[in-house]
Amino acid sequence: MSKVLVSDPIDQAGIDILSQVATVDVKTNLKPQELVQIIGDYDALMIRSGTRVTQEIIEAGTNLKIIGRAGVGVDNVDVSAATRQGIVVVNSPEGNTIAAAEHALAMMLALSRHIPDANASVKRGEWDRKTFVGAEVYKKTIGIVGLGKIGSHVANVAKALGMKLLAFDPFISRERAEEIGCQLVEMDLLIQQADYITLHIPKTKETTHLINTAMLAKMKPNARIINCARGGIIDEEALATAIKEGKIAGAALDVFEAEPLGESSLRALGKEMILTPHLGASTVEAQENVAIDVAEQIRDVLLGLPARSAVNIPGLGPDVLEELKPYMQLAETLGKLVGQLAGGRVEMLTIRLQGELATNKSQPLVIAALKGLLYQALRERVNYVNASIEAKERGIRVIETRDASIKDYAGSIHLEATGNLGTHAVTGALLGDGEIRLTNLDGFPINVPPSQHMLFTLHRDMPGIIGKLGSLLGSYNVNIASMQVGRKIVRGDAVMVLSLDDPLPDGIVAEITKENGIRDAYTVTL
Repeated sequence: MSKVLVSDPIDQAGIDILSQVATVDVKTNLKPQELVQIIGDYDALMIRSGTRVTQEIIEAGTNLKIIGRAGVGVDNVDVSAATRQGIVVVNSPEGNTIAAAEHALAMMLALSRHIPDANASVKRGEWDRKTFVGAEVYKKTIGIVGLGKIGSHVANVAKALGMKLLAFDPFISRERAEEIGCQLVEMDLLIQQADYITLHIPKTKETTHLINTAMLAKMKPNARIINCARGGIIDEEALATAIKEGKIAGAALDVFEAEPLGESSLRALGKEMILTPHLGASTVEAQENVAIDVAEQIRDVLLGLPARSAVNIPGLGPDVLEELKPYMQLAETLGKLVGQLAGGRVEMLTIRLQGELATNKSQPLVIAALKGLLYQALRERVNYVNASIEAKERGIRVIETRDASIKDYAGSIHLEATGNLGTHAVTGALLGDGEIRLTNLDGFPINVPPSQHMLFTLHRDMPGIIGKLGSLLGSYNVNIASMQVGRKIVRGDAVMVLSLDDPLPDGIVAEITKENGIRDAYTVTL
């Protein structure tokens, strides 16, 4: 009989499911070396956020078939090490959707009616009705930033409350937004028109301090903002100042830049500010849901069935996996690249398998490309299982083609993304040693390996361009690791690809495009 180790506290419902097919040992608060010593006896490991599953632990787990994390992210699991070991890693990306959405709505209503402060006042023996005159949400405009599953549920409830719905999400189609009942608008318009703004987006470089002094200045004086998504999306000091000076009516925060919340000017604000200690997923139902979801997946894998929310490579036989795994990495890298080049909302992705790949199984490569394409929008929420579903929900049309006649390399993949900001295409191949190479960018031949920080420019092929760009980057202390130019004809259009040792500072792309001869510039992080 299989053996499962549960190393963090989970709901009993999950343990009951596992007990149907395995012997379950619950051993919490294990030190890393203690876990290393015993993990080899187990077929499955179930965790929450307390256990950190390192490469050492994974390599010691010689019998492990699956690692299940009862929660959304898998930051505490070395997924790469698990994949190399052939271990499926699963999570529960939707288990707390309703809990998070309901908490955002509860915060909105509590903020509107001053419920926390009114409650505290009555408990102090007071009866002060005038101080706590609130505002109705009926017929007010709610601006939903991020229209994924949580944002969509907020939209459905807000619509039932009689609110007008605006939404900003550069990764979702207008048709999909209209199905939900939202008018899709640009961020500036949402900020200016919404009476309530609720955030449901991941924290990335682009969304860090998205709500800052400039954004707050555009909001209505009676506007209120709710953040139950990720800390750091709001500049907390700027928010405190805006509320203190009466520029906006209030805010309700469940997440913070540093947790637990330390000394903060937010604490000094009165009934205009509600603070809760990251309770978005803290419901009995959510904790039970994630435990059941992950336990069912562990049970299925132990029975030889596929997992539904694997974050690495589920549902592929060892033979197919061994053959396609390097090309899946290529497809995912190209997806990340073309998604960032396209920017905005991608409406169509064309995938062409070339050379020897034209005769291979395409589905794993398509899924890998979509996973890369959607990474900027969804981060850890997108995986090999849900990538196709997420793409469909965002209205992304996927076209697959094959061309065995293209034989520049044994096998190559061409991706073309079309969206509201235009079309971009990239081709990549694997060298004999398995190294990924970018071989074509928007029709220009190149031959460069991808790197973590990259800069792409479209420019006229003319003397001085390379020197100008090098000097500009040097003035910002950005070091160039490698550079290559691709062109079709002399003195015509050309592309330049730079691999950088450092991320580009904010604002430098705008300066690059001001240089004579440089028509466009794009930054990519892989």
